[in-house]
Amino acid sequence: MRKPLLPRVRTPVRREGAQAYLLLTLLAFAISVALTRLVLQLSGYPQLSAGELHIAHVLWGGLLLFAASLLPLVLANRWVYTAGALLAGIGVGLFIDEVGKFITRTNDYFYPAAAPIVYVFFLLTVLLYLQIRRPGRKDSRTELYAALDELEEVLDRDLDPGERRALEARLSAIANDPDRPEVASLASALLRFLHAGLLVEAEESPDLLERIDARLEQLERRWLTRGRLRLLLGVGWLCLAVFMIFSAVDDLRSLIGTELSGVWVQLPVVLRRADVEPWNAMLQAAVGALLVAAVVALLLGRERLALRIANYGLILALMVVNLFVFFYDQFSTILPATLELLLLLGGYRYQQRFLGGPGILLTDLPGDEPMMPG
Repeated sequence: MRKPLLPRVRTPVRREGAQAYLLLTLLAFAISVALTRLVLQLSGYPQLSAGELHIAHVLWGGLLLFAASLLPLVLANRWVYTAGALLAGIGVGLFIDEVGKFITRTNDYFYPAAAPIVYVFFLLTVLLYLQIRRPGRKDSRTELYAALDELEEVLDRDLDPGERRALEARLSAIANDPDRPEVASLASALLRFLHAGLLVEAEESPDLLERIDARLEQLERRWLTRGRLRLLLGVGWLCLAVFMIFSAVDDLRSLIGTELSGVWVQLPVVLRRADVEPWNAMLQAAVGALLVAAVVALLLGRERLALRIANYGLILALMVVNLFVFFYDQFSTILPATLELLLLLGGYRYQQRFLGGPGILLTDLPGDEPMMPG
């Protein structure tokens, strides 16, 4: 019997490892945009053209996006998700980098709104990643989807002892579910197959990425002790606070056209103006003040409070301040934005390693732990 071209839409099931694939897409996206802008600026914005033809890099981005969409449609191997994630990230970076040409009649690559559009698109993808990385509520149906996906390792004779133990534990939990007897029966049959002695197990040897990850974790535990990481966070917050405050004062001084001593006197007049530049300067000052407060709390030993205050300031900078800066200065704020993101992730890692719990990012809310029946 032929399968229908448009099958019934069932309840969506999150793919196992979806957060890792999305993270690859994010990294490839960010790197492709940054490298494209850097290479074009260093080379004087050359054009690949001949006569009337001009092959813009948006076309290469579209080609990579098309390849990323075709791979999982044509091939069933699990590695296509990794390849598709990388191709999609690079492709969308090359594609959206030229958004200025497609929102203006003059095909203005340097249109001021282009950079904020790229940045907002990236931030939305980051928010999606933070949502996906949270453990979802699990049931037997979801777990069996993941187990069947892992059985590909059996077909390729690539199931090592560690993967086998994890698969057996997953199937055992499903087999004990009284609410889905048909699913439990299938899981029991798969368990009997795993215990039948017919499997050809692969050597339990980590691949390149796993070795790199293990080495990085080893280096982190050796060099980034609690005291050193706390010092790095404090210094990073303080440097960023000084940068934000000086930028705010410099912006206000240029808007007012007076010396530093006269900025605060004329500030109420400037804030009544219709444009957003003075308000952005005030937001920068607010971020700087929050980070200074975080440093003070850290010096007083209030680590949790310091991390919370710093995260609010960093999120304000990433979500609001940088949006305006990208509009006025295009991609000049890539480095500060990168530092802000690294400090945010560093604070999350500090919370995870030394203070317990999953961290204090705003998206890491309690009450969404994985559950299995029985």
